[in-house]
Amino acid sequence: MLKKLILCTAITLSAFAAKDPVVAEINGKKILKSDLDKAYLLNKYVVSNSPVTMKKVLTDLINKEIGIKKAKKAKLQNDSVVKAKMEEVLFHAQVSKDLEPKFKRITVTDKDVKSFYGDFPEYRTAHILLRVRVAPSELEIQEAQKKIFEIYKDLKNNPKKFGELANKYSQSPNAETGGDIGYKPAFFLAPEYFKAIKGKAVGHMTSPVRTQYGYHIIKVLGVKKFKEIAKPPYQKFVYDRKRDKIIADYFAALRKKANIKIHDKQLK
Repeated sequence: MLKKLILCTAITLSAFAAKDPVVAEINGKKILKSDLDKAYLLNKYVVSNSPVTMKKVLTDLINKEIGIKKAKKAKLQNDSVVKAKMEEVLFHAQVSKDLEPKFKRITVTDKDVKSFYGDFPEYRTAHILLRVRVAPSELEIQEAQKKIFEIYKDLKNNPKKFGELANKYSQSPNAETGGDIGYKPAFFLAPEYFKAIKGKAVGHMTSPVRTQYGYHIIKVLGVKKFKEIAKPPYQKFVYDRKRDKIIADYFAALRKKANIKIHDKQLK
């Protein structure tokens, strides 16, 4: 009976080995066919300059194993930089494990999108832009301010000249079309730009507005109705906001359980 049991076990193990054969050995470490198949599937649809083949994937697995062995021999796992990267991987793995189920339960309804769009409608605008460097000198700022307010004064006297002055003075790529940048979702505009036009009627012209790009004079040319918008980008944005709230609530709960001391004086 015992001999039969041993024989059956040997046959089973032999059959399993045949189904999942060893495709390579590196210093005694075996790479199974199943390991190769998984790696191949992961790499199959990755954009690459060279075609993905089993042989290439196997070479990569062998190189990886050799590299890991060399790293362990050098005790690289004790290196501070490596430890920091490992902790980063652990952090993201834990957050993903805890929050992925909640992310999967997020729903975005038409009502959600409509409510969001009510706060962030899509405007068609034209602008006159005088560019200012990221770190401008005081003189550059003064000169830009002086010029933009001269243009604004001219427009106040004759608003119909907007396109003409945009073509003449604007440093935007859209200058030749009278500064018309078309319809843009709010999240594609600089916050100060959108704030200046939010709630304004068609035809409204702003006073000079400073953004990260420079000084703008903006004219509202149109406002899209909700039924006219392309919904997918807005659905994604609403989804992202719901996801961000889940993340914020998650860390807020963890922070309550942690003993945290912030030394404000050292932040000054």
